[in-house]
Amino acid sequence: MKKPLPIGVENFKDMVESEYYYIDKTMFIKELLDLKGKVNLFTRPRRFGKTLNLSMLRYFFEDTGDIEKNERNKELFQGMKIIGEGEKYSGQMGMYPVINLTLKSAKQEDFETAYYMLQVEIASEFDRHRNIIENGKERLTPKEYEQYMKIADEEADQRQVRASLKLFSKCMYKITGKNTIILIDEYDVSLENSYFRGFYEEMADFIRSLFESALKTNDYLQFAVITGCLRISKESIFTGLNHLKIISILDQQYSEHFGFTEQEVFQMMSEYEVKSRFPTMKEWYNGYTFGNMQVYNPWSVINFMYDLCGKVEAFPHPYWINTSSNDIIKDLILRADREMKGQIEALLGGGILDIQVHEEVTYGDMHSNEENLWNFLYFTGYLTKESEYFKESSIFLRVRIPNVEVKTIYQNTIINWMKDVIKKEDFHDLYSAMEDGNADKMKDILNSQLFRTISFYDSAENFYHGFLTGILSQSENYLVKSNRESGNGRSDIMVKSPSLRGRSFVLELKVSDSIDDLEDDAEKALQQIYDKKYMDELKEEGYRYIDCYGISFYRKDCEVRNC
Repeated sequence: MKKPLPIGVENFKDMVESEYYYIDKTMFIKELLDLKGKVNLFTRPRRFGKTLNLSMLRYFFEDTGDIEKNERNKELFQGMKIIGEGEKYSGQMGMYPVINLTLKSAKQEDFETAYYMLQVEIASEFDRHRNIIENGKERLTPKEYEQYMKIADEEADQRQVRASLKLFSKCMYKITGKNTIILIDEYDVSLENSYFRGFYEEMADFIRSLFESALKTNDYLQFAVITGCLRISKESIFTGLNHLKIISILDQQYSEHFGFTEQEVFQMMSEYEVKSRFPTMKEWYNGYTFGNMQVYNPWSVINFMYDLCGKVEAFPHPYWINTSSNDIIKDLILRADREMKGQIEALLGGGILDIQVHEEVTYGDMHSNEENLWNFLYFTGYLTKESEYFKESSIFLRVRIPNVEVKTIYQNTIINWMKDVIKKEDFHDLYSAMEDGNADKMKDILNSQLFRTISFYDSAENFYHGFLTGILSQSENYLVKSNRESGNGRSDIMVKSPSLRGRSFVLELKVSDSIDDLEDDAEKALQQIYDKKYMDELKEEGYRYIDCYGISFYRKDCEVRNC
């Protein structure tokens, strides 16, 4: 029996005890202990294993205050790579108090609700350690015990919650004699959400004070690991935190612990007997460069594996699109000027873009210049490094879209944006030109719209078909029928009046190989309507007035022909 695939499983204990397929990432522990970073911020794109890795650290290092629980936690690691590294590392198991927080619950509509969710999260961790506090409360002052219990019972005020992580560490040290390990997951989700919701300053102020007390002036800290997607500037969040080590996707250290390596993916596909689909897996979900290591998107790999196990011929999908915030891409497209639209089109065509690296930015900096926005796309996984170089003491990257999955996300976002733009336009003049048989006027209107769009040409027929269908669908006086999806040998688009006495139109589209082919292809499209008798369907319905148009496209240009 093959092991079940761990879709959405982020708890290490559940992963091991339920015998899910697990790619061993325990050497992350060794590297963390070897490098001895006091406060470590790991930035990786969403769904690249950050939460599972933090859960792994918790179960490895945590002294639960219960001998039996500690032993059960140690059993989780039997047979894993870290155990083979010897007593130097395995001897650290079950040695420290651990507080493990996630800030993603703060993705709320206003600061009050977001703060409440963070208060609940912190209270839950305090409550999880209540037995240690109760058993050792004689070692605490009455004030320390009272404050701890207020936080655990969600009765503390905001000032006390801001200082809660330092209080936790102090209490644990006084009871156990050991410093605390602090694990904070998705620290920037609350900041990203608050930026787009309009309460960034309030949230940044709270996170700053929470981190300051826990990480800057905390004498009872063993070490901290923080994960997120973006590198928020030290001045903004990590004020005065001189011992902070930021490990981004540019760094060589830890490069193989987040995401799956090619060897790991191929081994998984071999074990599940679907390695014949490895080329598709690579084309769709590989392409990310962390340091100099090529890695795959683990979320998408596991989801595609699940589909392949059901049917080895299964089609790949952009699984990542529903799990990560696409607000940054939407914002990029909404604000794009003509030059930026051209850059996006070049990337979609497989091109390379040169950007200067700005590793520490804030959400407020996103639109201060074009480079910051490209950096956001790079650090969030929507672009990846092709190569890097130094120029005038600065790091520059040559970046590209990582793979087919991410390209599909761009394309879907562009299509949705284009639909929204089209809905706001009045295309009365286009329909008037169609009714008048004015092909030149139709061409001018369509060319004007093409000039404003962001186009992609690797699936050009679908793009132009969606573009034209979207425009024609704006009329309240006509019904638009798209035949492309049916593949039934009919024309591309039919447009007809609800009344059989009204007008109707048959449109056939061609995509030209060059600008010189536009006129001929428009004529061919028109001739195809007659050769294949596309009008017969409308005639059988009872329409008397039928006009035909052949339309050809090449990049930002089109040609229109009618009889």
